[in-house]
Amino acid sequence: MKLTKSLTFFSSILIITSCTSDSESDLTNNTPINENVTYTGTIRNIIDNNCIMCHGTTPTNGAPMSLTTYANVKDAVLNRGLLDRISRPQGSPGMMPSGGTRLPQSTIDQVVQWKNDGLLE
Repeated sequence: MKLTKSLTFFSSILIITSCTSDSESDLTNNTPINENVTYTGTIRNIIDNNCIMCHGTTPTNGAPMSLTTYANVKDAVLNRGLLDRISRPQGSPGMMPSGGTRLPQSTIDQVVQWKNDGLLE
């Protein structure tokens, strides 16, 4: 009986102390949202890690163009539907990377932000 009361008391203390009254600022991401995304600082790495295996200097596996330079990637965003292709649902026809896993939404959002920021080099 004494053990049951002790366990109940300890459990109550544990529950009460695990609850906090965090403010909203404690719960939100404090990373500035308006930092400019640049090709050199962000986008080149995304392209190199996900696209270059087919969109290299000499495109392979049916890739229609190279994505090895700032000018190539900028043109792909503005004129060749790159944002549409990387934003398609997993398994959709034409989804990129072809035959792979859809990029994480946060990565796609960085490419969108790069476009919105003016395609900064």
